[in-house]
Amino acid sequence: MHILDTFFVHYLSQFDKYCFTVVLHDKTYTIGEGTPAFTITVHKDIPKKELMRSTSLALGEAYMRKDITIEGDLFTALQCFLSQQNNFSTGRSALKRLLFPSESKKAQKEQVSSHYDLGNDFYSLWLDPTMSYSCAYFKNDTDTLEEAQHNKVHYILEKLHLQKGMSLLDIGCGWGYLLIEAAQKYDITGYGCTLSKEQWKKGQERIEKLGLQDKVHIDLIDYRDLLDKHMQFDRIVSVGMLEHVGRSNYPLYMEDANRLLKDGGMFLLHYISGHDEKIDNPWMRKYIFPGGTLPSLREIISLAYDDDFQVIDVESLRRHYYKTLMCWYHNFEQVRDQVLAMKGEEFVRMWELYLLGCAVSFFIGNIDIHQVLMTKGTKNDLPMTRWY
Repeated sequence: MHILDTFFVHYLSQFDKYCFTVVLHDKTYTIGEGTPAFTITVHKDIPKKELMRSTSLALGEAYMRKDITIEGDLFTALQCFLSQQNNFSTGRSALKRLLFPSESKKAQKEQVSSHYDLGNDFYSLWLDPTMSYSCAYFKNDTDTLEEAQHNKVHYILEKLHLQKGMSLLDIGCGWGYLLIEAAQKYDITGYGCTLSKEQWKKGQERIEKLGLQDKVHIDLIDYRDLLDKHMQFDRIVSVGMLEHVGRSNYPLYMEDANRLLKDGGMFLLHYISGHDEKIDNPWMRKYIFPGGTLPSLREIISLAYDDDFQVIDVESLRRHYYKTLMCWYHNFEQVRDQVLAMKGEEFVRMWELYLLGCAVSFFIGNIDIHQVLMTKGTKNDLPMTRWY
């Protein structure tokens, strides 16, 4: 066996909780015990230096370029590696710029744009008609993705205990679906902010089409600039945006939310959470969410109380996000040829890895998603029991 083959097989033997085979230079090696669940075929050697610098980058990039291919169920293969990610190599000094990028306004605008401005035509191919790009809420096993996204939005609005005539701020409002639903059902005035030009454009089209210009307004603006407008709201919601704020900005984010919220107001924070405060997964940060960081539940709860918020409910929707991602993945596979023509094969393989890798991560509990419901100060006029 060639010395590089010896190293590669030895390196993969760390991930032996699952049985799989490796085909390398026309030779087959078995990792783990039992019946192999999948086969990794190596078409081009992965340098030892790259593997030692970052397992996720080396294997992820090799998969994107088709330097390696996987025969068998990709979900199972990803589950094998992600369930043993404690064995991943991450050279933090070599990856410093990737793992710890700038968290300035300018940098974060570019980071958000790199993902969300891929084009409304792209996202509309595989998202549901609501254009909701966050965790859905499946009340029933038979719910379609569109029904589940509708459920999610109205579940959030119910939690916020909205009343006619209230004002609602959506920080990171996406394509505006939540604000539009809130205005139509509860007769509130809604204000949204986003850094994505494509989302802003689609949001404006939706608002104008429905004749809601007097009820809903979306600005292309950083949440940190909202205080300059001297605005305050009865309710604030933020869905899937906190992950883009950056750890150094969490205190400012919570402080700004407090200042933007009226006394006695309510704030619902819906975000993907990590179990700790580690920063890892260089592949995801390089190719999918530059600058993305997952807050832990404990640090957000702690910050909430630092800013006079009182947490009245916390709910995990982990399995709902697993199911949401599987819906997105299956939708994506149905339009794979169209995306291939638009973006090329490397992009398609990257996106498949992203969607299915995230689905696996939620399924095995590597990450979670929480809805945290808070009030600004003590609030005694809510129902005594959950009303949603």
